[in-house]
Amino acid sequence: MDNFDLNLLRIAVAIYDARSVSAAAKALGMSQPAASSALARLRAAVSDPLFIKTSRGMEPTPQAVKLVPTARDILARVTRDVVPKRTFDPATTRETFTFAMSDIGEMVFLPRLLEHFTVRAPRALVRSVSSPPAMVEHGLESGEIDLAIGYFPDLKKSNIFQQRLFTHYFVCLLRADHPIRGKKLSLSQFLGLDHAVVKAEGRSHEIFERFLKKKAIKRKIALVTTHFMSIPMIIARSDLVVTVPHALGMYFARSGANVKIVDPPLEVPRFDLKQHWHRKFHNDPKVIWLRSVTAKLFNDEVDEWRR
Repeated sequence: MDNFDLNLLRIAVAIYDARSVSAAAKALGMSQPAASSALARLRAAVSDPLFIKTSRGMEPTPQAVKLVPTARDILARVTRDVVPKRTFDPATTRETFTFAMSDIGEMVFLPRLLEHFTVRAPRALVRSVSSPPAMVEHGLESGEIDLAIGYFPDLKKSNIFQQRLFTHYFVCLLRADHPIRGKKLSLSQFLGLDHAVVKAEGRSHEIFERFLKKKAIKRKIALVTTHFMSIPMIIARSDLVVTVPHALGMYFARSGANVKIVDPPLEVPRFDLKQHWHRKFHNDPKVIWLRSVTAKLFNDEVDEWRR
């Protein structure tokens, strides 16, 4: 077996089906001398003539009759399990597409993704998960997660590929009828207000916190919470201010909550939202299609959260 060439099995199957070496060679796209040479090597390997030339063509020996079904099975397994499949049809697939996203990420990405899937991949299942960074990396490697979309600063290893989609930033929210007017807070107003601080599972809030620490800016914190969804109700019924990613602020302001958007007093660092995938699945047709969809739906030109 150390020296056995599995390609010879194709010769055996082709000759068995065609009952002719020349016809088998034509079917395999090779010359007749090459097919004859391959048959000779196969005969030597199994110590049997395998095919005998008769008036009806190349008739199989009992050994060939036994060998060909096994050869067919081996070749079918190689085609199915070893040779990569380069086709993927989203219209018929019933696969599950799993995204790693934060709660804000779901708000930014899921609606448009679901709209696209409804039209282009109607039988597929879309699944969103939220996991710690180490679990996201493991999920990408194992294939349990197809893409991580959003702000994932810990996904930096060489086996993780990434593509920038667009850049987001931070805004402040106040009660709609708050006595502070204008579109931007002054530093004195920012420092004079009581603050709500959201420390959610997403990582983007860390950018703002590090910025304040670097600038030695200390707020008056009145509330710390791990949830964003209660923020519009809290802000609408208080004099608190909260700083959030601008897509979230725009969503709350558009949704009829009694809140308004104002800009923070300083030029706060922006952050890139990206899609991430594992090197193992870089050439997987399913993931290739999914990446192309994400890049088409989310980029600077079509960013629906631009102000």
